[in-house]
Amino acid sequence: MTKQPRELALLAESGRLLASVFELLDRTSLAGKSTLQINDMVERFIVQDLQARPASKGQYGYGFVLNSSVNDVVCHGVPSQSDVLRDGDIVNFDITLEKNGYIADSSKTYLVGNVNPAAKRLVQTTYDAMWMGIRTVRPGARIGDIGWAIERHAKRNGYSVVREYCGHGIGREMHEEPQILHFGKPGTGLPLREGMVFTIEPMLNRGRRSVKTEADGWTVVTSDGSLSAQFEHTVAVTASGVEVLTLRPGECGSGPVRGQARH
Repeated sequence: MTKQPRELALLAESGRLLASVFELLDRTSLAGKSTLQINDMVERFIVQDLQARPASKGQYGYGFVLNSSVNDVVCHGVPSQSDVLRDGDIVNFDITLEKNGYIADSSKTYLVGNVNPAAKRLVQTTYDAMWMGIRTVRPGARIGDIGWAIERHAKRNGYSVVREYCGHGIGREMHEEPQILHFGKPGTGLPLREGMVFTIEPMLNRGRRSVKTEADGWTVVTSDGSLSAQFEHTVAVTASGVEVLTLRPGECGSGPVRGQARH
């Protein structure tokens, strides 16, 4: 589960390239575009501009380079020409990228146009919860510390944490050990060691935490139709704490969500 310095350098490069994909999305006006248009734009950028591989395409038989999860879609939303983003939507784009054999994974929930305050608050709280988890990462901390920090922040703000999906180790493979739960008890679980690389990717719901999978076998939605939001970073445990490998320019883990897409 621990990576050597050369591997960490390659993972950091993949993370830097993936961050630039989200910079592209930050500059893109999303309203009126279909999720398939956005998928195709991201694929061109990864393949042609970054000379990298979209790691999700073909993984487990999936045919696209990203997941596009709109409003009550929790995760694994499938891009579609008929799925057009409208004013007031929230949408999570979950994207993976492989360069030189190593994979980075990140996601961000965007506000499309004029989003109501309740949805904005959910998105911001989810972002902050991710950072609460990231800030617990250091050698000797435990996996339960991450989940506890995330769940505590979510509950304090009146939201539930989805339990069916978790963060994961990452490297040459998309999904490696360890699993990173977004709930838990402090001081429990596997101790973190320098060189571990994994994702932290909480999903918060406005309503109940229960979810269901739609007939396509991919799309996961909230059981009660409530809004859901997610953020994700790939992180590495360092000697002194944590490095966020997919950190985007200007991002510091506090303050308002950046790169909110508008008309």
